[in-house]
Amino acid sequence: MTALRAVALTCSLKPSPAPSSTELLAGQVLDELRGHGVECESIRVVDHDVRPGVEKDMGDGDAWPSIREKVLGADILVLASPTWVGHMSSVAQRVLERLDAELSETDDEGRPLMFGKVAVTAVVGNEDGAHKITADLFQALNDTGFTIPAQGGTYWNGEAMTPGDYNDLDDTPDAVASTNATLARNATHLATLLTTTPYPAK
Repeated sequence: MTALRAVALTCSLKPSPAPSSTELLAGQVLDELRGHGVECESIRVVDHDVRPGVEKDMGDGDAWPSIREKVLGADILVLASPTWVGHMSSVAQRVLERLDAELSETDDEGRPLMFGKVAVTAVVGNEDGAHKITADLFQALNDTGFTIPAQGGTYWNGEAMTPGDYNDLDDTPDAVASTNATLARNATHLATLLTTTPYPAK
């Protein structure tokens, strides 16, 4: 059986090579997936000229089509966002808007192209908002056709009214590490099932 593939879209507002807590958490999820034999790739979306819009290709140098090909080639999507003023980043919102085009893209049997793919989320920030962001991401990804596994979201929030980032921690908190491991295990299991037994067309 061909190895499963995962791609992480990291929606930090910080371009490379700036350190990113969002990329760190996404990378930890990918490491857990690698432990299950999944081939992984990470893309920091802000490094690419992803144009606003809701089409597959907005033309004029739009970088989304090449990122979309990575998503289409993956079995598992990891969508990672920081928390800003209690919401997902504008980059994450743009990714969801671009994925909206997939609602009209179907396979030869009429199923949306994302029906066979699993999506998980990672949210990080030094302020509250992770549960709301996770809920918003789950709803949008599921509407687009992705399947969400049990406990398919991981997150870290810093202590309220206290400065500091996930990058600043000396060690990964046990609760986050445990959640990352469960997420990866369930995502791999579900992706394997969808690969071998796809959703019925009718």
